Amino acid sequence: MTRKGLRLLFDGRRRHSGDAEAGDASSSTSSSPEVVSRLEAEVASAEAMVVKWDPNSSAYAKITSLFYEDRVEARRFVAQVSSLQRRMLDVAAAGQPSGLSHPSLARSQTLMQAAMRRLEKEFYQILAANRDLLDPESVSVRSARSSVSDIDPWDDDETAATAVGDSTTVDDLRAIAGAMIFAGYGKECVRIYRTFRKSIVDDGLARLGFELRLQSYKMDWSVLELKIRSWLAAARVAVRTLFHGERVLVDQVFADSDVVREAVFSTITGDAVQFFAFPELVARSIKRSHDKLFRMLDMHDALAELWPEVGLVFSFESTASVRTQVVASLAKLTEAAREALADFESAIMKEPSRSPVPGGRVHPMTRYAMNYLALLADYHPSAEEIFDSWQPPPPPRHSVSATSPPPVLVARLIETLLLKLDGKADAYHDAVLSHLFMANNLQYVVNKVGSCALRGLLGADWSARHAAKARHHLARYERVAWGPLAAMVPATEVSSAAEARERMRGFGAALEEALAAQAEWAVVDAAMREETRERVREMVVPAYRGFHARWLSTAAGVAGFPTPDEVWDRLGGLFSQLSGSDGSGSGSNTLNVSNQTV
Repeated sequence: MTRKGLRLLFDGRRRHSGDAEAGDASSSTSSSPEVVSRLEAEVASAEAMVVKWDPNSSAYAKITSLFYEDRVEARRFVAQVSSLQRRMLDVAAAGQPSGLSHPSLARSQTLMQAAMRRLEKEFYQILAANRDLLDPESVSVRSARSSVSDIDPWDDDETAATAVGDSTTVDDLRAIAGAMIFAGYGKECVRIYRTFRKSIVDDGLARLGFELRLQSYKMDWSVLELKIRSWLAAARVAVRTLFHGERVLVDQVFADSDVVREAVFSTITGDAVQFFAFPELVARSIKRSHDKLFRMLDMHDALAELWPEVGLVFSFESTASVRTQVVASLAKLTEAAREALADFESAIMKEPSRSPVPGGRVHPMTRYAMNYLALLADYHPSAEEIFDSWQPPPPPRHSVSATSPPPVLVARLIETLLLKLDGKADAYHDAVLSHLFMANNLQYVVNKVGSCALRGLLGADWSARHAAKARHHLARYERVAWGPLAAMVPATEVSSAAEARERMRGFGAALEEALAAQAEWAVVDAAMREETRERVREMVVPAYRGFHARWLSTAAGVAGFPTPDEVWDRLGGLFSQLSGSDGSGSGSNTLNVSNQTV
């Protein structure tokens, strides 16, 4: 509600004396002498107490708090003031000139002004003296275990006191607010409350690290990311403690007037729109970049989680702009997240490195991309809301439908990665090493999927299919790299010791040549590495053992050539350089992201 609306609402004391509709309709049936007589009696009853506590009447009244000095008398004071106001309204409702000009009405107005001065002073003092008790956190905690609807603020029952937080403070504020609004002094009451509580909300937001009018588009990303972290830490506290606490307190203090509490709450929480606009501002400001996806998801998760509570706290019509802003921020974050993921896929396809990774190890792009997707999977199922109906542009050579649920979308991104790796395998110009490269990278992908939330998204069948692809590439490596060595062992008898020696000499030379050529090659996965060694041994050693045994009786035939056990041991040293290493390729684990400003 606007300030002009508040002025019109609370300017009752200027018009009640001449407006017959302001009084109780039933009192209009009474004669003017009767209502004037009742007013005279009320003035006589109230005058001594009102004058006693008028801040302008004495130094004692000026420095003393009625509500802290004598709560019984404070109760009588509020009741007396409300009763006096009713008698004044009766006279106004009667509308008789004799009543409206009667000295008792003028005197009652003077007393009412003095009483309002006292209640204004008490209202401010209670707010100021109980700042800690009325801080939003305390109010929120107490409200979680109490209800204040239909509570008599003067009820002495202990249960009623507990219902408003084991304190008479809220009772006092509610009683004063009710009396002032009834007397036509609601504007003054609201002004005090609004000024005092808005400063608390503003201070609370500042302590949470929130800055108004943030010009995020001028900030370096590293600076803005710190502010995003600060906002994320503040969001739940702001909604569940700060704004919720203020809503609870407003509902308690101004329980007698829905219009007043709505107007007050919308004013003191006016900065909530800017607070919830921060994510939208960030999403609009940043340049499209996949490295910023997870901050967008963090803010989206926070807003989505808080949305039901925002709807309850800001349920008034006058705070609809807050709810609208949350929806707008969610929409913009969704758009930014989709753009970031599209940029991620584009970055994979455009990854520019040309040099092959030494030894067929895991490509840095593979490691970065899978870590990225593993982190994305941690946001499931919240990410499902963002990407479920997304229609990203189909990449080249892709058969996946453009409209894909998140599991299919993740599978698509991995397939994009594997297609890129397939192209990079061609850089080896060596079929043996290219197969080893693909086996290593496929197995890394399978292992990564199995060790994180991607496993639940993609399923066991997906992992089994891709593990089989890794084994297929490894089998091709074994056959091409070690098949020729195994073929050097003759399947039939040789005719002479000289020929046997020549065969063994050639076998030994080929073995050492193969081992030397593969000295820097790698099978990264430990289990796969050991299985590969065993299969190579089984491919080579048994045939050599039989050939060696047939010529063992001729000492001159085998002297100086490797024994089967020596060949076994030599093959057992394959890929031994990986001890203590993760087997990944050198280079930065990024997709060549150079733009770090927004």
